[in-house]
Amino acid sequence: MNSAYADVGRRLGLTAQQGQLLCVLMLQPYGMGELGEVLGLAKSSLTGLVDRSEQRGLVRREQDPLDGRAVRVALTAKGAGVAGNFHAEARRRIEALPACLDEDDRRRLAELLSRVVADNRVPAVFATSDESGP
Repeated sequence: MNSAYADVGRRLGLTAQQGQLLCVLMLQPYGMGELGEVLGLAKSSLTGLVDRSEQRGLVRREQDPLDGRAVRVALTAKGAGVAGNFHAEARRRIEALPACLDEDDRRRLAELLSRVVADNRVPAVFATSDESGP
């Protein structure tokens, strides 16, 4: 999966982490602390990632309406377009990974991966539309 993210990112001029950041932000703006938790990044790494994405016009920082001291990160219009492209292509590539499996094995793999996703609270943007998960 990391290879799929990296390949799609390269084609779109993104790092895999930038692509993941954009996909997470497709759902809603997030505070920096929440983003760090979702992406599994330390504060300094996340700040650099957001800075680079902001410089490219993909995200913007906005004041948190509930806490004037905090900021949230949101997609720009350009970022939303890039996120949609990254998400669609990454999903296509990932869905093709089990092509070597027969239907029963694919169904079993989907069941197991759904449990892994649920247990690890993966953001809903990475789930299929027919999954009811976090």
